[in-house]
Amino acid sequence: MSVLRSRPVLRWLVPATAAVAVIGGGAAIGTFAAEAEPSLPPRTAAQLLVDLQTSRLEGLSGTVVQRADLGLPPLVGLLPGNELTTMLTGTHTLRVWYSGPDKQRVALLDTLGEQDVIRNGQDLWTWQSRTNTATHRALGDRAGAFKPAPDPAASLPATPQQAADLALGAIDPSTEVSVGRSATVAGRDSYELVLQPRDRDSLVHQLRIAIDAKQHVPLRFEVLAKGSDQPAFEVAFTQVDYRRPDADQFTFNPPPGVTVTEEKAERPAGKPGRVKPEADPGVRAVGDGWTTVLVARLDDALDDGPAAGKPAAPPAGAAPEMDMSKLLGGLPAVSGDWGSGRLFSTRLFTVLLTDDGRVLAGAVTSERLYQAARG
Repeated sequence: MSVLRSRPVLRWLVPATAAVAVIGGGAAIGTFAAEAEPSLPPRTAAQLLVDLQTSRLEGLSGTVVQRADLGLPPLVGLLPGNELTTMLTGTHTLRVWYSGPDKQRVALLDTLGEQDVIRNGQDLWTWQSRTNTATHRALGDRAGAFKPAPDPAASLPATPQQAADLALGAIDPSTEVSVGRSATVAGRDSYELVLQPRDRDSLVHQLRIAIDAKQHVPLRFEVLAKGSDQPAFEVAFTQVDYRRPDADQFTFNPPPGVTVTEEKAERPAGKPGRVKPEADPGVRAVGDGWTTVLVARLDDALDDGPAAGKPAAPPAGAAPEMDMSKLLGGLPAVSGDWGSGRLFSTRLFTVLLTDDGRVLAGAVTSERLYQAARG
């Protein structure tokens, strides 16, 4: 369950952290860390990265809480069922079990039921209690370690480990890496690794990763937006046990009346790291690092809708008043030498929908989007 897949990431870190000798800095303790700051031997950021890379975890189980507060504007409530609001705000509780790269389980618990994702050897099961439906997929022999992220937060990291994989895979010269405060997370003494963008146009202030001082496992991951000392997104263990879980935890026993769907095997997921939008011919990237802007054409529905001054048809199953035209029509109108359009912004990301049919998005300021739109 090692976070880093290769050592080259260290080449960016060593020059930047040669002067870091002791734990310090003014990193605020997040909402998951109410306990006193423990006293730990000094570790440099480079040493913490090596700790992450060389950790060898035999087993783990615990409870994870995921919390998001991205500062979405009220108009998001116009979306049918508030699905986007549910995904990007609020708190979600998960139970996780790990017994090697081919035995893993995540259970997402909410008020409406439970959703499970189970990897047991070459078998991958998903189950939803609300509909009592399950899917099964046979994985290929070359399938890598499974990193589940069950709905409704499928686009967000399910565990601190998964979040740390994504963050550390993105370390490059545009990132300042340092050591923050020590903390107690889930009853475990932990170091804190801090990643901070050097580019001022990034909306991200810091990423903070709390690392178990003995087991070298990520226990908490936080994203802080600029201008705030509280995480906009965080995922953390509230309870953790490093004993190997029983094999029965990874055996899926279909409940009575369940409907099972067999799915075709998919290609193994790629290594963690930067998103590569060039894999989609309809999306191109402008810039790099923390201030990358993704540019695409709006689909036909939007081209014929509010961006062109025409009302859009409501989504299937949505109430008549809950249509896309109301959502986009409620966004602030903006204009400049790049053209005109509508701007959607939160604490961590900004989206520009231009009247000529483009959509530009990134974890950047609106000014950076306007620069990209100009080009």
